[in-house]
Amino acid sequence: MSEIYTGIDLGTNHIKIVVSEKVNDKFCVLASVSSPSNGIRNGFVVDTKAAVQSIKKALKKVHDSLGIKITKVVACIPPANCRMDIIQGTTNIIDYNEITGLDVSNVLLDAIKSQDFSTDELVTAMPISFTVDDTPNIRDPKGMKGSTLEVRLVVSTVPKEPLYRILETLKLSGVETVDISFTSVGDYYTIKNRKYDDLVGAIINIGEETTNVAVFNKGIQIKNSLLPVGSNNVDKDITYVFKSKLSESRKIKENFAVALSSGADSDEIWSFMIDKEQKKEINQMSVSKVVEARIREILKLAKNEIKNLTNREIRYIIITGGLSEMAGFSDLVEQEFGFIAKVCNISAMGVRHNEFSSCYGITKYFDDKLSLRGKHYNMISKEEVDTMLSIDSNLTNENMLSKVFGHFFDN
Repeated sequence: MSEIYTGIDLGTNHIKIVVSEKVNDKFCVLASVSSPSNGIRNGFVVDTKAAVQSIKKALKKVHDSLGIKITKVVACIPPANCRMDIIQGTTNIIDYNEITGLDVSNVLLDAIKSQDFSTDELVTAMPISFTVDDTPNIRDPKGMKGSTLEVRLVVSTVPKEPLYRILETLKLSGVETVDISFTSVGDYYTIKNRKYDDLVGAIINIGEETTNVAVFNKGIQIKNSLLPVGSNNVDKDITYVFKSKLSESRKIKENFAVALSSGADSDEIWSFMIDKEQKKEINQMSVSKVVEARIREILKLAKNEIKNLTNREIRYIIITGGLSEMAGFSDLVEQEFGFIAKVCNISAMGVRHNEFSSCYGITKYFDDKLSLRGKHYNMISKEEVDTMLSIDSNLTNENMLSKVFGHFFDN
């Protein structure tokens, strides 16, 4: 039987939702939505009423696409003010038998229950390695035999109040949050592969108002930093230089400018109204020089921040976020970082834009977390699908979920 998960990412300008299905260890995107947001800043809720309305609108778009109501989500949490610690736990293996997901859950619980969560809330608990009796450095001990199981893991926490406000806002929007994780963890699981799981690397996510820099060691996040600069700074630069409205500047950035000005065309013209009577024209070369200067600054700051976070040798750097979709961005990254860095490339059909990297990857992280514990979960019940099928007899090939109904009834 397949598992269906929904990830949600609350951004300053857009709410992103991805519904994905795991079938035979592969993920198929059923729906992806990017909807305008209000009441949210840097991933935190600043106006609950406005945020609830924005989330409901985004959820409605998913409903219109799939024909079902989303009631459960895995939520992306900004890693601001996060704390990361390495802890240990141990447990006796039940009946000296093969290690099961229950044994894994028990040893993780033993490690976590010794921690003080009076002021901060646990967000992630990512195992570094397990030890079965005297056999160390095991990634997944299930199926092995022994008498004791030990674990070393990295736990991440954040202050309770802003986190609880996010969860309460989602609840008021009509959805239950079944799990949470950092946006940066979602980014990693989007690009995760066996090679990266053995290396030290960094992921840079250029958001609307901040840029997140995260360092991963063998697939586990060990460091994080937020820089107070992002895609919105590009919009403000365009507004300052060319006197355009901020909304117009965003359109210019997304639809006209290129990240590397050497690839721009001075004959390409964008026209807009400064006011009701005054029209202005700018060429692609001039605006791209402004855009390139700001993006270079962001990349240089992120590069320096990686050095501040770790003295380990960085073997890969991945840049993601909506800004990374700009034409010429990859060439600019290569100039600043060399061949060690590349732009995120989401290969899953239906979610090819990098603005979805966090909420797509977080569903894969959730599935990986369940698999380690030997558990399965489905955020959409068979009854919900039965109800939809009995009501809606007009499903077409454009409805993604209609293509995968059979997976609900395999077992």
